[in-house]
Amino acid sequence: MKYVVVTGGVVSGLGKGVTASSIGVLLKACGLRVTAIKIDPYLNTDAGTMSPIEHGEVFVLDDGGEVDLDLGNYERFLDIKLTSENNITTGKIYQSVIDKERRGDYLGKTVQVVPHVTDAIQEWIERVARIAVDGKTGSADVCVIELGGTIGDIESMPFIEALGQLSCRVGAGNFCLIHVSLVPVLNVVGEQKTKPTQHSVRGLRGQGLTPHMLACRSTMELDENAKEKLSQFCLVPAGNIITLYDVPNIWHIPLLLRDQKAHEAILKVLNLYGVAREPDLDEWTSRIEVCDMLHEPVCIAMVGKYTELSDSYLSVLKALVHASVDRRKKIYVEWIPASDLEDETARENPDAYKAAWKLLKGADGVLVPGGFGDRGVQGKILAAKYARENRIPFLGICLGMQIAVIEFARSVLGLQDANSTEFDPNTKNPYVIFMPEGSKTHMGGTMRLGSRRTYFHVRDCKSSKLYGCKSFIEERHRHRYEVNPDVVAQLETAGLTFTGKDETGRRMEIVELRNHPYFIGVQFHPEFKSRPGKPSPLFIGLIAAACGQLDAVLQVSSNSNVLVSKGGVDSDISTVKAYQNGNGTVTATTPNYASRKCVYGSCSGLHY
Repeated sequence: MKYVVVTGGVVSGLGKGVTASSIGVLLKACGLRVTAIKIDPYLNTDAGTMSPIEHGEVFVLDDGGEVDLDLGNYERFLDIKLTSENNITTGKIYQSVIDKERRGDYLGKTVQVVPHVTDAIQEWIERVARIAVDGKTGSADVCVIELGGTIGDIESMPFIEALGQLSCRVGAGNFCLIHVSLVPVLNVVGEQKTKPTQHSVRGLRGQGLTPHMLACRSTMELDENAKEKLSQFCLVPAGNIITLYDVPNIWHIPLLLRDQKAHEAILKVLNLYGVAREPDLDEWTSRIEVCDMLHEPVCIAMVGKYTELSDSYLSVLKALVHASVDRRKKIYVEWIPASDLEDETARENPDAYKAAWKLLKGADGVLVPGGFGDRGVQGKILAAKYARENRIPFLGICLGMQIAVIEFARSVLGLQDANSTEFDPNTKNPYVIFMPEGSKTHMGGTMRLGSRRTYFHVRDCKSSKLYGCKSFIEERHRHRYEVNPDVVAQLETAGLTFTGKDETGRRMEIVELRNHPYFIGVQFHPEFKSRPGKPSPLFIGLIAAACGQLDAVLQVSSNSNVLVSKGGVDSDISTVKAYQNGNGTVTATTPNYASRKCVYGSCSGLHY
């Protein structure tokens, strides 16, 4: 097994995850099989109980693992299916060491960080690296390992020690260390400063690791003088110093690495130069060309609780991008804090209230993502009501589906006290209830998690057609509340149709409003399985409905029994102008869009 380790220095948030993913894409394009591991030095066992505002979204895997969002980057870029063990945390390692100590596995020895914790880390890495994640048999050729945090962090020291021991044990030719560091440009003098990277590499070497390559983040390409300095003071060959400068979107990063011959440097260090082929990135390049040429806008209002940090909804954003590229549209996302739509905000902060409603009414589609807690729930209900009554394309995910059901019960059935027991345990009309197998005492890992089957009970519906008229689908879940099965008949009589259910028929998975252009709620999270080359069908449906293409998409889907296109590269459906709330066209020069930030040009989307 060959190992490529990616570390970070100077500051956090440099894009180690995207860099590691792009390295994986490049090596895969060279004909190698690639797997990935993310090391998070925090003491949490997993990311399941961590606040999205503090740590970003919780990404869910097929096996139900709640992991760091970087594993989502790996899956999307490499089109692989990882396991929960591909995310190593300090909590997991210490728990395994303590379990061994309690069983007496250490035979009475004093248990210490070295060698017991460091040995456990190495054993975990070597075991997980052999797990096939690409659907083929046998082990991968290369395992890309990203060490979270920044060199110098106290909590990462045992992992750095373990990686140093691993490099010594596997030997030269099997271990390549790439250090991602910042090379800032001071506006005062306009000079690229290498000193922060020099100090970072010195700290890395002081802890026993020597980088083979440097990946330098900067606003512009490194000049020769900066490269010479880094090579001289960091003891890294100039040819092994790569610049990761700002690009229009992160899909450019694998090409950036290829153009600077990063694959040649990695293959040389790993003794694979004569084994691997030249990277074939034709399909990747075609997708970028399509993406870069997009100009017709489509605007989606994202009504959520954690809108102050875009990483809280990272996979949703990526799924919107994948679908919009597939439909040849330039996606704009309007971030609307759900609580700003509520009457209380109208009284306390009327300007924020008016701004939120203006954004909602100006959008071509509405998306209410998942979440927990009662803050902003009334605002989400109002957003769903607005979309339903004004025939605006709507997609509700997890909690978004539940609030759509509650809103329908209140507005159509006239049950003003209809609610979820999550928000009102004593409600007389519980339309959303706690799952019987859930736990109310322990939070971590106690939800309905991972890949589950959803069976279509209505075949002639939009969701079924979007999925290619299959009898069932498999999507990832993360929830502890569900629609009350005892009220389903009442809701369906009133016009709300539950088109998808679980294998028992008692758990509601998909809800649709038949007499609406596009109003779909799903209990699962379709964003987690969306890929650049395989966009989520439900997100394609939302974008298509928002820009007047839905009928064409549904016709192609139902006739071919497959998804409409292959990631926005091969689709031959004619371009249709974007529609503003279903009546009247908009163009990229429309004043309504002039001040909006496109997802591609902000840190919340594809920008690197």
